Amino acid sequence: MKTWKKIVAAAGAAGLALSLAACGGSSAGDNNKLIVGASPDPHAKILRYVADNLAKKQGIELEVKEYTDYVQPNEALNSGDLDANYYQTVPYFDDQTTKNNWQFDHGKGIHLEPLGIYSEKLKDIKELQDGAKIGIINDPTNQARALKLLADNGLIKLPKDEKQQKVSVIAKSKEYNPRGFELPEVEGPQLVRALADLDIAVINGNFAQLGGKKPSEALILESTKNNPALNILVWKKDSEKVEAIKKLDALLHSPEVKAFIEKEWADKAVLPGF
Repeated sequence: MKTWKKIVAAAGAAGLALSLAACGGSSAGDNNKLIVGASPDPHAKILRYVADNLAKKQGIELEVKEYTDYVQPNEALNSGDLDANYYQTVPYFDDQTTKNNWQFDHGKGIHLEPLGIYSEKLKDIKELQDGAKIGIINDPTNQARALKLLADNGLIKLPKDEKQQKVSVIAKSKEYNPRGFELPEVEGPQLVRALADLDIAVINGNFAQLGGKKPSEALILESTKNNPALNILVWKKDSEKVEAIKKLDALLHSPEVKAFIEKEWADKAVLPGF
C-alpha cells in the first residue's frame, strides 16, 4: 500500500514538473508575441505590413489593436493590456508621461504626417500680404507645431520661452508678429472649410485629407529633418518583452518599411522619418 502511494506521489510530482515546464515554455514563447495599439491610419497599416512580411523572420508575432482616440492606448499600455503602442509624437509622450508618472520608454522617430500651409486664394506663399488671416489649430500640441512651421518660413518669430509660444502671445506682439497677421484659432476638422475666409491655414495632414486636400496642393509642407513630431513606438521600461519590442522597433526603421511608406503614400501624406 505504501509502495502504491509512493508511485502515485511520484507520478503526481512528475506531472506537476511537466506542467510547470510547459508553462515555462509557453511563457517564453509569449515573450515573442506582441500586442501593439495603434491609430488606424497610417500606424496600423504599417504594423500590419511588418506583421505580414517581416516579423516572422525575426521570430516575433504581432497582434494589432486599433484605437481612434489619443488617451486609451497609453492607459492600456500602463495597465498591461498592450505591450507597446505606436501613435504618438515625442512632445505628446513627454507631456503625458510627466503628467501621469508613467514609466515608459520609446524608440526613434518612424514617420511624419506633415503639416501643410494651404490656401484657396494664393498660389505662392510670397503672395501673402501683411495683415493677412492665417488659420491656426486650437489644439495646444499641434498649435506649437503650426507656429514653428510659420516661424521656420519667416512669417512670424517664436519667443525663446516655450511657454510663451502661443497664438495669444504672438498675435498681439510686434516683436513676434511684425507683419501684423491675424491668427484666428480654429478647430482642426474645420480648418479646410475655413479656408474660404482665410488667406492661408496651417493644417494637419489627417484633417487636410478629410477635407479633400492633397499634400501636393500645399504651398509649404513640413520637413522630417530634426522634427519632434515624428511618430514613435512606445513601451514600458520594465517590460519582460523588451527584446522582442526592440526587434519590432528595428523593423519599423528598416529599408523595407521605408519603401512601403514611400509607395503606399506616394502623395507624401506620410513621410518616412529615417
